[in-house]
Amino acid sequence: MEAPIPVQSSPTKITGLIGHPIGHSLSPLMHNTAFEMLRMDCAYLAFDVPPQYLSDALQGIVALGIAGVNVTAPHKEAVIPLLDDLSSEARAIGAVNTIVNEGGKLSGHNTDLYGFVEMMKPLQEAIEGEEMSVIGAGGAARAVLYGLTTHFRPKLIHLLNRSADRANSLREFFAGSFGFRQIDVVDLYMPSAQKVLAQSRLIVNTTPLGMAPRVEESPIREHDALKTGQVLVDLVYNPPETKLIRLAKLSGVKTVSGIEMLLHQGARSFELWTSRKMPLDSVRQTLQAHLSNS
Repeated sequence: MEAPIPVQSSPTKITGLIGHPIGHSLSPLMHNTAFEMLRMDCAYLAFDVPPQYLSDALQGIVALGIAGVNVTAPHKEAVIPLLDDLSSEARAIGAVNTIVNEGGKLSGHNTDLYGFVEMMKPLQEAIEGEEMSVIGAGGAARAVLYGLTTHFRPKLIHLLNRSADRANSLREFFAGSFGFRQIDVVDLYMPSAQKVLAQSRLIVNTTPLGMAPRVEESPIREHDALKTGQVLVDLVYNPPETKLIRLAKLSGVKTVSGIEMLLHQGARSFELWTSRKMPLDSVRQTLQAHLSNS
């Protein structure tokens, strides 16, 4: 009997995304485009992981030698107690969107913060020291609030959300952890929301409302609360022009699509996994072309 032929393990470095659902994500296109342009033997895959399988998925990352993954809703906070280590940013924010597997040790990072701050730097002069509104109270909102409070000196932040309990918990987290108490909670669908939106220089939507395929949804139902001189950022990037952005443009508001945050947070994750710089300009062109043709 002939001796069995030894099986060679693949040299391909595997990275990916875990979330539920994940069908809308452009992260596979973004990272695989970068790998191809840099001629790297790497691949990025999307893994739909329901909440009850999150712990099993992390064990699978270690068992299969996956180099790292991005983390999206609903796992950004739930994943924290399952990790071996956290970066200072992830620990401070209380949310993880990137995991690095270093020899079986899983470390959590938050590159959403980096992506948001890089996206907002060109707008710093327009928004610094002003009143601001953040819509949503999930993992992305945590990164946005941290970025605003540490880089843009807001006079006051209005936190608008459908669930007052979740928003109040986030407000208390920032008051207790950072001593930042200039956050008030507003019910997103009460008349008072229009008033605080109207007096905010910056409005950031961190919710998935308006994301494909439910493109007719918007966290703001009327454009009356918006006016010229404001800046509106929608972290939804698919479609690049959401219903919210269309409403803002009707009022002469400066708008920013979430595609830039996607790119910058992705570039930082890419660097954590590969120690290489993502070719941002080329990847941006690919994503924009894809969205235009969708």
